[in-house]
Amino acid sequence: MAQRSPAEIRDSIENNRQELAVSLEKLRGEVTRITDWRGQIQRHQRELAIGAAAVGTLMLLRGRRRRKRRR
Repeated sequence: MAQRSPAEIRDSIENNRQELAVSLEKLRGEVTRITDWRGQIQRHQRELAIGAAAVGTLMLLRGRRRRKRRR
């Protein structure tokens, strides 16, 4: 393994520090985007409407089944 000079080591550390800063900033942006529940709702309105319709239908069917059993 070749020996590096102190200047080369310092340069390498500084480069790694800069790359880490960029990666952390990207990660912060991604976490903010993912955890934005209002944005998630806005982006997935169609899926939420379909899910709500499915749940509503299942609840209606279950209610009808219970009424039939009582008769």
